[in-house]
Amino acid sequence: MGGSATVPRPAGGTSARRRAALAGVLATAVALGLAELAAAAAGARSLVVAVADVVIDAAPGWLERFAIATLGTADKPALVVGVLAVSGLVGAGLGRLATTRLALACAGLVAFGALGVAAALRDPGAPPGAPVLAGAVGAVGGVAALVALTRAARAAAGGPGGSVETDPTAWGRRRFLALATTSAAVAVLAAAGGRVLAAPRLERVRQAIRLPRPARTAGPVPAGASLAVAGITPLHVPNEDFYRIDTALVVPEVDTDGWALEVTGLVERPFRITYDELLALPHVEADVTLACVSNEVGGGLVGHARWQGVPLRDLLARARVRPEATQVMGRSVDGFSAGFPVELALREGTGPGDAGALVAVGMNGEPLPRAHGFPARLVVPGLYGYVSATKWLRAVELTTFEEEGYWIPRGWAREGPVKTQSRIDVPRGGTVPAGRVPVAGVAWAPGRGISRVEVRVDDGPWVPARLADSLGVDAWRQWVHAWDATPGEHTISVRATDGTGAVQTARTAPPAPDGATGHHTVRVRVTG
Repeated sequence: MGGSATVPRPAGGTSARRRAALAGVLATAVALGLAELAAAAAGARSLVVAVADVVIDAAPGWLERFAIATLGTADKPALVVGVLAVSGLVGAGLGRLATTRLALACAGLVAFGALGVAAALRDPGAPPGAPVLAGAVGAVGGVAALVALTRAARAAAGGPGGSVETDPTAWGRRRFLALATTSAAVAVLAAAGGRVLAAPRLERVRQAIRLPRPARTAGPVPAGASLAVAGITPLHVPNEDFYRIDTALVVPEVDTDGWALEVTGLVERPFRITYDELLALPHVEADVTLACVSNEVGGGLVGHARWQGVPLRDLLARARVRPEATQVMGRSVDGFSAGFPVELALREGTGPGDAGALVAVGMNGEPLPRAHGFPARLVVPGLYGYVSATKWLRAVELTTFEEEGYWIPRGWAREGPVKTQSRIDVPRGGTVPAGRVPVAGVAWAPGRGISRVEVRVDDGPWVPARLADSLGVDAWRQWVHAWDATPGEHTISVRATDGTGAVQTARTAPPAPDGATGHHTVRVRVTG
């Protein structure tokens, strides 16, 4: 008889198809795990993270805003999980394909890995060849696992990978289970090894750094600047509790040995400065409250810290900014960029605690944590982070406003001054006993300061709250109001007045495109 030859499908029906899909998923996991380990050893970015970064860059602004509003600080882990889930689905398809066309499935696995390599090669700071090496290691391991698992799956089904006489299906199933378990272990251990390989060394480097004594300190914190109210946000938020919103899916691992900050663009004297040279310059301290434009009214994407670093205006003075420059663009090692007006970068500090824009290297008395920008970041009082707070800083470029930072084409406003806001920390709702109840929280208007905070219960009058002492115009202020609570359901509202006399607006607006507005309110039930 004539006709073309075909490869028989494995026997076993649904069970065989499931084993084939599982083989593909596990082979893909092995490839990803080994690529992670090789990338970490070679100093390259994670291929998974590189792909996820491409997804972020390609996502429309509305989708990114939705992700931040819905998931908050969990948006990055969710995206990584999504990339891994898609990888698993692709792997399952390749596993099914391998039952009849093993060579084609192996080629598909290699091509899938090449996508990760291509994404990682977009990183200009990656060591030459490191992403290719990571992809090659992952591809070799993944293909080997796919071949072994596919043959074991065929044997388990009594198909054309082993003879029924010499390799009974019962023994074949045990063999497949053993290979599957081994593959899963290799994938997990390799991925975990890649995650921990570089981090401990760089953390030891960071912890060994001794910041210089600032030439100008922020001064001691006044005793009256921090209120003794249970549940109120600390005046200086601990580094480990400080909010983190950025575009980096995994914290960049930046070694100070090879790091240097470029000051470039529309300047007469561009230069590079190493980390040690930056530490050797005169430093200042500043108490500055930072806020994310995505913060909802009453939300937690805001924090206050004492920062240490070099005034940005000192570096710009050395570079000699050209007259046509209108924007300072901070550029991160992860590709993020944010721009703000030159005049803000050149602004003189008004006194202790206010130093103007900083290239910061310290946070709350220690070197910047890796999650918050180590080795250096920009801190610009009065602006939302999306137009100013570049972490893992690699360059300060003087440009014009014709060039747009990362978030501007994605629908956010070009200028981002922080709006006057106040928040109720206690009570946060629920039930409180009747009697004297402290209502307390924080208020902020960086660059203008807070001069007054008022509280209203239900439709009653606005009553002044007691303000803690001020650390300066760039710092938030704690406040407290002693409320004589009566039984029943009540709504508590708060509003602030900034240092210019402007009262926080009651008009409700969402975070996009330039920051949320409205009064923070909480509902409580008073018992007794």
